[in-house]
Amino acid sequence: MTPEQVAAACKPAVLALGEAYNRCPITLSRARVLGISGWAFYITGRAGALGDVRAETVAAALGFIAPDAVADGWDAAVRTVRPGEVATASLAECCRWGDENLSALPGVDRFATLVERAVAAADASGMPLFAAWRAMPPLAQHPGARAAAGLRLLREHFTGAHLVAVRASGMSPLEAVLTGPEGESGAVACGWPPPYPPVGPLVRRRLWAEAVTDRLVAPAFVVLGPDEGAELVELLAVAQAHPKG
Repeated sequence: MTPEQVAAACKPAVLALGEAYNRCPITLSRARVLGISGWAFYITGRAGALGDVRAETVAAALGFIAPDAVADGWDAAVRTVRPGEVATASLAECCRWGDENLSALPGVDRFATLVERAVAAADASGMPLFAAWRAMPPLAQHPGARAAAGLRLLREHFTGAHLVAVRASGMSPLEAVLTGPEGESGAVACGWPPPYPPVGPLVRRRLWAEAVTDRLVAPAFVVLGPDEGAELVELLAVAQAHPKG
């Protein structure tokens, strides 16, 4: 497989597994421990690696979430707790989820190693959120936690690349969400209020942006080569099919 083919084949599983811990009830309970809402924990858990910045900066880095929705979560959190503390708590929950849900996978140590090598080789240019997360002190020790933390980083890399590709295509972040698999329900979940623009004319731009996303992420997989790239795709398929709590 070429690096671009590996990127395209990996993308659905990385996007799903890289955020799976956020849907875990135990993760959501961490927000209550910190004294903030689930939404504030999600926003600040993702963007807290950037440090003490303004909500406008966070909205620019996240891209696909409406700025007002970002501000609601970020400003509510920073009144109570430092962003870096929320980011560390979010990473700890990611590692816990990985220990509980990925440790039993066959070849999990190999899986974690391949993911970590791709993360280390990725080009962070134009992707501040990915760069900030890659610079965070690691918490993962066991293979399941390492795999989960690496998948989270790869997800931020794919998302950052997609934001660059979407803007290059001429689409707005809202248009990209509307042309995505969740359509208007995805726009609502990301805090964009209706009415929404028609998306029919944007389909070709969406396809172009997806292809450019794969091209931008592909350098991360050059280090693996064709055989290890194919191996990673297979391990991701196994991980995605494995029952999770």
